[in-house]
Amino acid sequence: MCICNAAQEPPVSELKPILSEFLTKAELASEQRRNPRTLDRWAVLGTGPPRTHVGREVLYRRSSVQKWLVAQEQSPSLCHVSR
Repeated sequence: MCICNAAQEPPVSELKPILSEFLTKAELASEQRRNPRTLDRWAVLGTGPPRTHVGREVLYRRSSVQKWLVAQEQSPSLCHVSR
């Protein structure tokens, strides 16, 4: 009997579900107030947040979406008025 593995594994009550940090397409679309098809379009255009597939389901890591949102921030551009 090996005791070393038992000491390294946290109790079952402390384990988080493996996909707990991921959002489904529907969840992300709802949070962003967008149609899920918009997320599909962004994926085709290569402009949306990183995504992964688990089987047929598309998932988005919450931290990756947050980084993507920060990268979308833009400073307001100054209007150049010609005189």
